Amino acid sequence: MQALCSLCLGGGQSQTKIHHGDTENTEEAQRSVEPGRLPYQVTSLLEKDYIRPIPDTRSVTTKYMTEIEARPLNIVCLATYFKGGDFIRECKRLGCKVILITKEKMLGEDWPHDSLDDLIAVPNDAGPALMIDLVAFISRKLKPDRVVALEEFDVMTAALIREHFCLPGMGSSIAKTFRDKYRMAEAARTAGLVVPEFVPLINPDEVKEFMERVPPPWIIKPRSDVSAIGIRKVNEAEEVWRIIDEMNERENLRERASYYLLAQFVSGEVFHVDSIVNHGRVVFAGANRYGRPPLEVAHGGGAYVSRTVAHRSENEKKLYAINRTLVKTLQLDQGAAHAEFIKSDADGRFYFLEIAARVGGAYIADVLEAASGVNLWREWAKIEVADAGTRRQEQAAGAGQKSGSQEELSTRRQEQAAGAGQKSGSQEELSTRRQEQAAGAGDKRHLQEGSAGVKLKLLRNEYAGIVLSLSKQEHPDTSSYDDPEIVYRVKKRHHAGLIVRSKNLDRVEELLEQYAARFAEDFVAVVPPLQKAE
Repeated sequence: MQALCSLCLGGGQSQTKIHHGDTENTEEAQRSVEPGRLPYQVTSLLEKDYIRPIPDTRSVTTKYMTEIEARPLNIVCLATYFKGGDFIRECKRLGCKVILITKEKMLGEDWPHDSLDDLIAVPNDAGPALMIDLVAFISRKLKPDRVVALEEFDVMTAALIREHFCLPGMGSSIAKTFRDKYRMAEAARTAGLVVPEFVPLINPDEVKEFMERVPPPWIIKPRSDVSAIGIRKVNEAEEVWRIIDEMNERENLRERASYYLLAQFVSGEVFHVDSIVNHGRVVFAGANRYGRPPLEVAHGGGAYVSRTVAHRSENEKKLYAINRTLVKTLQLDQGAAHAEFIKSDADGRFYFLEIAARVGGAYIADVLEAASGVNLWREWAKIEVADAGTRRQEQAAGAGQKSGSQEELSTRRQEQAAGAGQKSGSQEELSTRRQEQAAGAGDKRHLQEGSAGVKLKLLRNEYAGIVLSLSKQEHPDTSSYDDPEIVYRVKKRHHAGLIVRSKNLDRVEELLEQYAARFAEDFVAVVPPLQKAE
């Protein structure tokens, strides 16, 4: 197999090609590499790109960065799927050099080429070992300051890369918790959150006891896949045993039963909370409610719908409180999080379903931005860049010498977050602002935290929602949907989607209900649910 990528970035940027070895199996290739030989080849043009002198700095807008080093921050982004364009653009706007590593199958996507210093593709089945070796090659002349996973499937790989190169950020132990539904459910339950009953499909006696104690229906779901991929709803114990037997006959060991959970099925409305986290604090969060549960849409087809939860409602307050506990329990220090909860029809309580260390998919970030004015991708990028700059400042102070007192460092971080040396307020104001943010989004003010400092600005206090579906048409025409509340039209092959915004939640609900019904006639295509990620 020759896994080849090439892309001309334009504007004098490099054309990058990576060739995989001559074997059909990536893991085998990684094991059989001759000493001193890379498991891929890189063109001489790429080598020139990394060997040539680095241009003058375009530093972050803070006086401390320009005083420390003359080179920009180097951000390496991983993206198995097409996501994170706004993150890349923001990093470039802040003066960083940005390298994107993606898979061959994603090369044709509309990446922000003008914001990339390089775009590198690896074979679709490339594993962590190859990715680590690729970053080692990059590091010969361009030392990364940050490695960021833009997609959930890259969270663990990014963690392993950080550990290998002793870079700051989430390590593999915490990353594993965000990727393993068994581990995250155990952690949530230990923290006192309400979690549907569950059991791993490992010990037959435990599985039997679970099915005798918890009435059906049940859900069988993979421990590490995303969305509704691989999830099945089952009603009989015999069906569960049959599925376990089938799984344990699979050739791929990672698809056998121990990689799955059997969980209680809870009927109710499904909500999601999307957050930006810095130094363990939720500095921004938005709560939304799905229309039909995602599992139902995945298996039955139809339009996906999500909309803002009523501001200052009991639902919003409870969701924010649970989400803060969850983030703290799972030890997410910095980045984005997407958590899902179900409000039980039976007892009215919120049950934790799952959480991911990423920005939510299905245009959730766009819906939140429409309602609040906050772009999750850009705010995440600002945090990463500001924190990397602060760490570089501390390192530049030299050989274990502190760059100043804790009070001075806190003040500098506040100035960095405010931009251009502007202070964001006193310690008393800082404490007050954080308390206000922790109270929820009711005051609709934006708390942006660079490192330890904060910055507040007014946001829209509105509501937004999305209707989205697979489309029978390759390029569906939504021009007949002409309500003034429409703020975004999805532009993706075989997808129809509209985002609406209004100061009135009832109006958003009304439009989404109308559009979902019209989409069923105009666009909706139904395909079998995925059993594993492609």
